[in-house]
Amino acid sequence: MCVFRRLVTWILLSVAVSGQFRRPSSKHSSNGTDIIPLSHTLAAQCGYSIESDHWGNTKVFASLLGCYVDNQADVVFTFGLRLRLYGDGLSEQVEHDVTETCSYSPWASREILCDRNYMEVSSLMVTPETPVKMVAGQQVHDSWENAIPDAAVAPNGIWKMTFHTPDPKVMLLTDAQRAGYGAMVTQTRLVIRSPYNMAETYSVEVAGVPMEVFSVSTYYKIGSLIVDSAAACPTGGVVFTEKVITWHVPRRITPLTSSTVKILETHMGIYGQRLDKIKMAARHYKLSVTESHIIIEIPVGSPDGYYKSHAPDYAYHITYTVEPMLELLWRAENTQADTRYKVLFPITTPLMPRPPHVIDNTVHEQRVFDILLGIFLHDVELINITFTTRVLTVAECNARGFDVQEHHFANGSKTFSIRVPFSDELVLKRNPDPLTTVYFLPLVFGLLVLPDQTPFPHPAELEASREDVVLPTITGSCDQENFYFSVKYGSQQDNFQTMMLHAGSWRELDIELAKLYSLTGNGTHFSIVVPFTAPAAAFELVNFKSIRARVDLLLLEMPNMWQLDDLSLACYFPLTTTECYANGTVTALAVKVESVSNLNPEYLTLRDQSCKPAFSNDRFAFFSFKLNSCGTTRTFFDNVMLYENEIALPYNTGKQSRKGPFTPEYRHTISCYYLLNYTKTMAFRASPRSTNPVADPGVGHLVVQIRLSQGSSYALFYQSEDYPVEKYLRQPLYFEVELMQSTDPKIEVVLENCWATLHKDRTSLPSWDLIIDSCENPDDLYLTVFHPVVADTRIQVPAHIKRFSIKMFTFTKDAAVLKEQLFVHCDAVLCDTTKPDGICSGQCANALSYANSFRPTGSKRGLSATDASQYKKQSSSGPVLLSNSNLFWKI
Repeated sequence: MCVFRRLVTWILLSVAVSGQFRRPSSKHSSNGTDIIPLSHTLAAQCGYSIESDHWGNTKVFASLLGCYVDNQADVVFTFGLRLRLYGDGLSEQVEHDVTETCSYSPWASREILCDRNYMEVSSLMVTPETPVKMVAGQQVHDSWENAIPDAAVAPNGIWKMTFHTPDPKVMLLTDAQRAGYGAMVTQTRLVIRSPYNMAETYSVEVAGVPMEVFSVSTYYKIGSLIVDSAAACPTGGVVFTEKVITWHVPRRITPLTSSTVKILETHMGIYGQRLDKIKMAARHYKLSVTESHIIIEIPVGSPDGYYKSHAPDYAYHITYTVEPMLELLWRAENTQADTRYKVLFPITTPLMPRPPHVIDNTVHEQRVFDILLGIFLHDVELINITFTTRVLTVAECNARGFDVQEHHFANGSKTFSIRVPFSDELVLKRNPDPLTTVYFLPLVFGLLVLPDQTPFPHPAELEASREDVVLPTITGSCDQENFYFSVKYGSQQDNFQTMMLHAGSWRELDIELAKLYSLTGNGTHFSIVVPFTAPAAAFELVNFKSIRARVDLLLLEMPNMWQLDDLSLACYFPLTTTECYANGTVTALAVKVESVSNLNPEYLTLRDQSCKPAFSNDRFAFFSFKLNSCGTTRTFFDNVMLYENEIALPYNTGKQSRKGPFTPEYRHTISCYYLLNYTKTMAFRASPRSTNPVADPGVGHLVVQIRLSQGSSYALFYQSEDYPVEKYLRQPLYFEVELMQSTDPKIEVVLENCWATLHKDRTSLPSWDLIIDSCENPDDLYLTVFHPVVADTRIQVPAHIKRFSIKMFTFTKDAAVLKEQLFVHCDAVLCDTTKPDGICSGQCANALSYANSFRPTGSKRGLSATDASQYKKQSSSGPVLLSNSNLFWKI
């Protein structure tokens, strides 16, 4: 289409273009045209320009006086172009032929065109004798060639050209064309064209505006005719603000006129198209004339231009590009010659920084980070997002549930949004206090400017805090023997340490204690069972028939040492501390309570300081004595006889407590009451018997054997030929004690005592107690473990078998191994299950076993309250050798 006078343009969208001229001809092609490729140099020389934005939208401009234009008397112009289109949206190259016909009239005496890549001036070649004729209904001058005899005999009639730079420089026509200049004559006009930045052009400043000038004198071979031509085009004069582009063009362009001029017309246009006043007002364009300048004002962001994104130094910037046109018509003073001056002037603003903004739309109650990033132009794409531990593409983010979206607006801008749940592992979390969680999301948006594929990042950090921590809690209860504790996890699961007040000091509930106190748990809680005699239980108060014990638990968050919860649970448990027997024997149990934490029960005595504990440990002392001994006193009351003694620390012992330098005060009174006169009535009735009772005597032997099993299944046992058996240090040894040759279900085997020696002799020293009074030795760091026995094809009566295991050890003296072998011996009691009493109450089931288990290391086994020797059997096993490959000395 013809967009304004002297130019023809085609607009192509989103393609890349290469062009060729289609010149009418009947000589060189079958279809009547010559195809001439259009290069950048030829375009500037022949009056063609191409303007493309960054997205491939292309405009092609052609001068009406350009090369290869069918010019009919400088009134009607026909132009043809073959366009080759290619791009991402095209599967293959496409050719498209376009043709345009335009008319232009009237011509000014001089017409100057400043296009993007060239300057053009055309002058009217008319002499006073030139006749006038009509072409296409318009009045035109006849050809000047007809007025100058023989001028047409030479091509163009041009002989040479003198360029004023401003110094003269002479070129023949062929040399000038070879240098890139264009020169031609039409029927009425001389056309001279020069690309910018040629050797023969020069720069001047007019009214503060830089301009590029070319000035040339053209000589003709015939008639000695000389024509002076000049063009001056602005190369600057633009002032930018954030909102307005102001373009200044000198009102009087001195390289083109030496006299005062009168401006007859002023027009503004965009991309070569004139705009009327209504359109200019609607778009807020302004065209004004001052004494020195023609001024055009264009708002930044007007719809006739376009924005473009850039990322220099990885920072987001934008530019705005628009191409205004200025057209002037002036007439020099004292002459009828007028000049039409047209300028196409592409303007691009400097880089304008537009740092993106991160808007935090997070609603904390929804527990989701809601982020909005923008604003960007339409040529920016979000490619990926970098989190603390990984980089995710947009597709991967959406697959993870982050809901990345792109939001477009009517002005062509857009934003990006993303939603990241607090619960995602990519969100960092910390707790400034026990109840508050701070959620922290650092990320980097990876963005790309199209189509030039320029990457740039934008970091963002979001933070949200909520009082959403559910703390763990401890609950507890007691029965007659144990404390029961349950710890329920909070919202942060098991990110805490459980501390127990154990043997007077705080200790973490580690693997050893967890096993000791039968820890069980699942994903919501864990539980432990603490016997009231365990080291974790502190004794607060002792009564005649009970003891009050306490266990303290504490939940700590590490490493801040925040106390999340605690529980101090105290309960009464049945415990008889004094037993008075009818035969005049008394047993008494002294207990170290919390108020005398420095007490060493080993040093307690009765009133007679020679009466010491039968056995003791660091918490208990057990006494057994006759009422007529150890300083016991007797007092008579009405029908009552009172025996009293006292357990205390003797004075001047010369010994100090193991746990401190002070000897604590301790008194425990023992009292026994007996009735002086007590009558008990019993009913008796005799029945005659027909015969006297006769005993049915039985004769036989009961055999008990101890065997070493090859594993915990007790399926295979070592035979006599296998000894000695070699084991590693701390490797489990599994023993089984069995009553042989008996099927009587009323007999139960109870292991009273088991011990280890270096020699086969049961009474040899040194020795180490494994089982004491049917219970584990509490002084052993690796307690003996009893294993249950169930009936199967081999075992008919489970009560006839007892199983236990120990860990392999050795004896040392002065850090030297005495002998790398062990013999294990046991005393087994055969009990009548119909008469449970004392040791026969079951394995470690005697009520006094709590006391009997607290004996000092190395103490020997004492006699039971009732003499059961006639039921006692003895058995031994060994030797077991210690392997040297894993030697460890037991101190």
